[in-house]
Amino acid sequence: MGVRREVEVVESCMVPPMEQTPSQGLWLSPLDLAIVNRGLIPTVYFYSSSSGVDDDFFDVARLKVVLAKALVPFYPLAGRIGVDGGGRAEVHCAGQGALFVVARSDLTVDGLVDCQPSPELRRLFVPRFDDSPSIMCAIQVTFMGCGGVILGTALHHAAVDAASVFHFFKTWSTFSRDRDGPGSAALDLPCHDRTLLRARTPPMVHPDAFTVFCPKLSLSETSGIGPVVSEIFAVSKDQVAALKRACTSMSTFVAVSAHVWRSMCAARRLPPDATTRLTFPANVRRVLRPPLPARYFGNAVITLGTAGKVRDIGSEELASVAGRINGAVRRMDDELVRSAIDYLEMNGGKQPVGTLPETELRVFSWLGMPMYDADFGWGKPLAMHRALEERGGIVWTASAAACAYQLIGFRYVPLSIFFSFFFLLGNIIHLLYSGMYHYISIISPRKKYIYINYIIIVTVKIYVRIF
Repeated sequence: MGVRREVEVVESCMVPPMEQTPSQGLWLSPLDLAIVNRGLIPTVYFYSSSSGVDDDFFDVARLKVVLAKALVPFYPLAGRIGVDGGGRAEVHCAGQGALFVVARSDLTVDGLVDCQPSPELRRLFVPRFDDSPSIMCAIQVTFMGCGGVILGTALHHAAVDAASVFHFFKTWSTFSRDRDGPGSAALDLPCHDRTLLRARTPPMVHPDAFTVFCPKLSLSETSGIGPVVSEIFAVSKDQVAALKRACTSMSTFVAVSAHVWRSMCAARRLPPDATTRLTFPANVRRVLRPPLPARYFGNAVITLGTAGKVRDIGSEELASVAGRINGAVRRMDDELVRSAIDYLEMNGGKQPVGTLPETELRVFSWLGMPMYDADFGWGKPLAMHRALEERGGIVWTASAAACAYQLIGFRYVPLSIFFSFFFLLGNIIHLLYSGMYHYISIISPRKKYIYINYIIIVTVKIYVRIF
């Protein structure tokens, strides 16, 4: 039995698959190898216990049984990361099992559900296994003093991207919730054929691929730069709607990312002549021809990006900045993805570990993913997010009950300054695309331009005085 501050570990064991699974090395695609050194993806789910749930709230024996059942189709998560005879990383699949930890704490879910991602949250509620770094999947169920539960998870990035993570948890929770149901036959079971993302023979890289494909991030050592400061904040549906109205016919991801990019450039006070870049991982499952199965289990993302001078990002209308991002999205096709795979196979190498320079921003999107489908039979989670973000310059966009929210991991600038720019500029956009804007336009088209200029001048004066 181990003890961690405010959390007591009462049980730790390996849960192997319920049935025999393929015993072999699982080949990793170039898209897997590019991020194999990213290690584990730490996440936390928060559950409350209400009077309406059964007495067996988060019954450990039940969770273990259905985890063993889920590990049959998701057998790579019961394996271990290793290398083949040629030194290439692979997953050794021999049914070793997933780590399962049970803990208890006097802390309450209500006191932590709004807790920001931090090393402390990661340390307390996500299992650590420094003595077994090759484990692919680890689960920790912590029973809280209020009767609620925090479910901490860690899945190895060599095996999964975000879509695969949520696919696994949806399946595991469905097995728990529908114990007497039709079983795996009614579920979308994973496809493990990673050769679907094998490089071509011979490999070919289209000369235009690098206009949007970003094979290498400009990561540097983190020492001496300062800590990453993370915070979750809400963006209301009305605010998102205003941003989308300002960026006609563009997605929520594109509109919000454009606004974050402009706010970041302003908050960091970047030199006007500096080049700033925004990058983001893009899901390729539907882009390839033929498309990958939607249930493809593994990393099926490539990094896209767009760049511009800071003065342009700051002075252009939001729709123009969003158009830069949308242009990169629209450029992605089968040839671009195949070129990216071929390039990564030829040039190999893992992505460096470190933080982004102050001129760069990386945006991850969980929008539209089944984040809250992890209902094990005792209700959906109150909240779910990453337990820790160790790299600066990272933004996560995800869905919540009433808003889209961003998880920020910023260096170089206090979050309070970023928030000031983000919400003030956002409120201006909201105002300009609200009924008041249209009312002024109807009364006098000329007045709307005076109105816009007045708001911009006042905003600039405010920031000159404050910052």
